[in-house]
Amino acid sequence: MNSIYEKIMEKVEKPGRYSGGELNITVKPWEEVKLRVVLAFPDLYEIGFSHLGLRLLYHRINETRDYLAERVYAPAKDMEEELRKAKLPLFSLETKHGLGEFDLLGFTLQYELSYTNILNMMSLAGIPLKREERGEEYPLIIGGGPGSFNPEPLADFFDLFLLGEGEEAIIEILNVVTEGKNKGKTKTEIKHDLLSVSGVYLPEYYTVEYLPDGRVSAIKPLPPAPEVIYKRIIKDFKDGYLPEKELVPWIEPIHDRLMIELLRGCTRGCRFCQAGMIYRPVRERDSSTIKKKLPALIRGTGYEEISLTSLSSADYTGIEKLVGTLSDCFSTQGVKISLPSLRIDSFSPELAATFQAKPKSSLTFAPEAGTERLRRVINKNLSEAQILETVQSAFQAGWQRMKLYFMIGLPTETDQDLEGIAQLAKKVLQLGRKIHASKAGHVKVVVSVSTFVPKPHTPFQWRPQISLEETLRKQDYLKQVIRGKGLSFSWHEATMSQMEGVFSRGDRRLGKILETALELGCTFDAWGDKFRWDLWQEAFKIVGLKPEFYNTRARAYKEVLPWQHLSAGVSKEFLRAEDQRAEEEKPTFDCRTGKECSACGVCPTLGIKPTLSGGEEH
Repeated sequence: MNSIYEKIMEKVEKPGRYSGGELNITVKPWEEVKLRVVLAFPDLYEIGFSHLGLRLLYHRINETRDYLAERVYAPAKDMEEELRKAKLPLFSLETKHGLGEFDLLGFTLQYELSYTNILNMMSLAGIPLKREERGEEYPLIIGGGPGSFNPEPLADFFDLFLLGEGEEAIIEILNVVTEGKNKGKTKTEIKHDLLSVSGVYLPEYYTVEYLPDGRVSAIKPLPPAPEVIYKRIIKDFKDGYLPEKELVPWIEPIHDRLMIELLRGCTRGCRFCQAGMIYRPVRERDSSTIKKKLPALIRGTGYEEISLTSLSSADYTGIEKLVGTLSDCFSTQGVKISLPSLRIDSFSPELAATFQAKPKSSLTFAPEAGTERLRRVINKNLSEAQILETVQSAFQAGWQRMKLYFMIGLPTETDQDLEGIAQLAKKVLQLGRKIHASKAGHVKVVVSVSTFVPKPHTPFQWRPQISLEETLRKQDYLKQVIRGKGLSFSWHEATMSQMEGVFSRGDRRLGKILETALELGCTFDAWGDKFRWDLWQEAFKIVGLKPEFYNTRARAYKEVLPWQHLSAGVSKEFLRAEDQRAEEEKPTFDCRTGKECSACGVCPTLGIKPTLSGGEEH
């Protein structure tokens, strides 16, 4: 079979996407393991290879003697056409086995606009899409990642989802499946056994009832399924799992560097941010563990850059000391230390200087909103003076280019807030030109704007998304006012944001939309040049649903939400209170400062406390 696939790969644009054989992969004897898993990322190799979560699970499974894990990424159109022409199934990179030959097929649910790719990959593998159409000969289909906190649009296609962190839970899941297979149990019986694994959600054990107007009226568990599934969480993250080796790709991914997690969780409390709610509480990895692991990882990969990743890396306790120590350690080897992003209120030239010898040509900050009033609404408590002070420090430290990220369509936004985006950008540009007077023409400010999409498990989950027409109006306005030498403006495609909003807060009825859209030719919807708004509109017309029901409709607090039976540990009462505090422009402070508890509910619900570097609990 390998030789057949090799002939196909000679015909496609980038065969390195499918060849496998990268440095530090694991290839286990197929017949000598008890269970086989293929981990799937529903986007191109270059995107999926950079996903840290998939790689962690890959190594974690393969370090367990009785199990193997292989990988697959969404094939580009040329490879898809060649596979269909040859009537060959989509295959794993490591051993070129068809996906249908594995015991489990696990998808990363990273972005709503990748959902048609998931169905297309199953189709290419010859696996029936609907759960009830798959017999004993097909693998169990499992999903994980942020999308699992509302996987209802995919409920008809998956056997199970895992809410939360997977390094421990995946082994428990594989143990249950292995035990069931050894005892000759059916898939139905094995799935019944999986109810005992904390964090596992089996949609077939929950019936959903609807009101005549389409709203959910009830979500009823079938015994012995629990009424609420709570996320899995790694409680001892300070010494948590880190692989002994790391993969190195053949072709360049979007993030081509060694990545290591500094911490998990963020309690800054931005009211629009799903990640800040579903990954709570903050847990920092012990600095000694990081220092111990990195030398071997560098030797084993040859990487020349180490990225210290997290939702907010500069919040790590003692970040200056850690980065300084790592820089001293690795600079003689030509290895740089980088942070993926810097918050405005955590930036300092001193910190920046510790991880790069020369300032980068571009620095990115995210004010999110153009006025102090709207930043208070979203709990991004930054004054204009703070922003300009930080930018001034960056310009003085040598930077000449600034990227500023904002959102439009935030709750309570007015045209005055839009004007604030333009005014702030112009003030930043003027400041840069003043500081770099001799090179004023080199100073650039790039303004990037995305459309706010309400997300489940956030304080704004009840809020409406602005309409397509309003999005276009706001974008057109900003195009007119953000212009001139030294200023540039970019924006996210309005129709794509509308569709993201549909599936973000969707219910099970959207499964028919996904199937229909796939039949019409929708794939790679996360790519602007591939997204077909006309086909999505046609799919909704065929099925008889309206996208406006899902994205631009406000929800009442008492409404039964499609994800109400799935919990990240943050209480509904807290989310509702935060939504009301947004209206009042009241701040909620970060609990990791130790000043006060925000009473989000996650610690008592999950039996955990925030843990800072060195094991200090708050």
